[in-house]
Amino acid sequence: MNVFAEFQTRIAYILSRIIAEDRLPADLDLSRFVVEPPRDPSHGDLATNAAMVYAKEAKASFSNPRQLATEIAYALAQDSDVAQAEVAGPGFINIKLKPEVYSRVLRDALLAGLDFGKPAASGEAINVEYVSANPTGPMHVGHGRGAVFGDALSSLLAFAGKKVTREYYINDAGAQVDLLARSAFLRYREALGESIGEIPEGLYPGDYLKPAGKALADAHGRALLDKPEADWLPLVRGFAIDAMMDMIREDLAALNIKHDVFFSERSLTIKTNGVDAVRSVIDDLAARGIVYQGRLPPPKGQLPDDWEDREQTLFKSTDFGDDIDRPLIKSDGGYTYFASDIAYHKSKIDRGFNSMIDVWGADHGGYVKRMQAAVKAVSGGKASLDVKLCQLVKLMRDGEPVKMSKRAGDFVTLREVVDEVGVDAVRFWMLFRKNDATLEFDLAKVIEQSKDNPVFYVQYAHARGRSVIKQALKAFPGLDVSTAALANANLDLLTDESEAGLVKLIAQYPRQIEAAALAHEPHRVAFFVHELASSFHSHWNRGKDQPQLRFVNEERRDLTCARLALVNSLTLVLASGLAILGVSAPDEMR
Repeated sequence: MNVFAEFQTRIAYILSRIIAEDRLPADLDLSRFVVEPPRDPSHGDLATNAAMVYAKEAKASFSNPRQLATEIAYALAQDSDVAQAEVAGPGFINIKLKPEVYSRVLRDALLAGLDFGKPAASGEAINVEYVSANPTGPMHVGHGRGAVFGDALSSLLAFAGKKVTREYYINDAGAQVDLLARSAFLRYREALGESIGEIPEGLYPGDYLKPAGKALADAHGRALLDKPEADWLPLVRGFAIDAMMDMIREDLAALNIKHDVFFSERSLTIKTNGVDAVRSVIDDLAARGIVYQGRLPPPKGQLPDDWEDREQTLFKSTDFGDDIDRPLIKSDGGYTYFASDIAYHKSKIDRGFNSMIDVWGADHGGYVKRMQAAVKAVSGGKASLDVKLCQLVKLMRDGEPVKMSKRAGDFVTLREVVDEVGVDAVRFWMLFRKNDATLEFDLAKVIEQSKDNPVFYVQYAHARGRSVIKQALKAFPGLDVSTAALANANLDLLTDESEAGLVKLIAQYPRQIEAAALAHEPHRVAFFVHELASSFHSHWNRGKDQPQLRFVNEERRDLTCARLALVNSLTLVLASGLAILGVSAPDEMR
């Protein structure tokens, strides 16, 4: 039961009646207003801006928003679920609900279990592409943030009824994979007993390539040593990419992340009937007048060393909201990264995805407009691309920066962090800050067992809630604590203000899911479960000083059952939110 969505529908019905009386325009968009919790809980349970939104369109019938608000509030006051509806300020409406509404919410939460807050499936296909790290080595902590964010976002959208495909784009066609191949070949020579000395500058120095070198030596012996680079490079490149992708998959698995699709950039340049996918897209855009031959103005400020004033193949990205037209062909005749990326996103559209989300590192912020312009162009405006940028992670230990890795040589690997602090700590902390804000990840603080550690605080709340059930069974042997039994408890007994506050928070969960999914912001779920856990702990602490507020009252079986219904609903919501985040909900903490 989504109380906010229900009252959105009821208010829309009130407005439709006013429309039927010709006092509001017939073409009014009744989805523009919101129903949300008031900023001050003392003002009521719900608040709406409907009158403020539509007053301008109603000038002939209503002189100001308060007049329209008064009529809406009067109609709401007749609703059997409404205790009070009042106009506030310039035209907001505050609504106080009757207690039995929240009893229904609690029963619904109990009976729905982990599906509470899940809307009806829309069937909309959404492609979420995340991580997409170059296959040149193990993942670092920055990659981990994008991985966790993308995975949690995918779970959130799936929970919200979308048909989600998790995708990884393998950047296996650039110069970096040739450097990888040369680095692996060096380790191959080392595995054969050669002394390779210092790793030359520009190659990848980490020890993680030693296993790949040994595997090459085991597979080919010394046969590759006598071949020219042009012969061994393609073979070693493919071998090294496969080895690195196996390593990356293992790193992701350590975070419980699994993609549905791994898409190779190199596949876009495989020719069919003499034409590859990138050329096909360029030709199609050119036929539509969106690609042309021209010159670009020099960039503002100091000219880069590699800038050339030459006629080149350009995409008219300015026609689709970009700041400047973009080149598609390099001076050596090869495709720009942008050209390949256009073809890649065209492949997503061809696979049935008109809704796409890309999760990128913050250093790609300047690339967003051109990519959104390209998606708009190749889809004829039918597809949309939302790009979520993940800011840097500052890795700390007791407030001091952590800089080096024994395994990678020049950065700390994600796997090292997961092995040290655990999956739950990594995932929750990565999501407990908005993705576009810099994150300080302190290896000492994230495993503290204190209220200052949000993941511990939330998991402890869930474990505490489960312990209440055990306490109740000790106090009342044989007590039926099944979902069906608790749903039939007398919930009218939950009269304490703090208990009511917990129920009202539980009632907000469906709305939080809806809003988080719409905004593509899984951190909202992390914030919500932390708020719910904090409120639960606060109420628990009140029971220490006021025994009558404790969840288990040995003199009142009926009151205990009502409170067990509350606690069980609360733990189900915590478990549901944690599952979306990919974090466990333990029944006990040790």
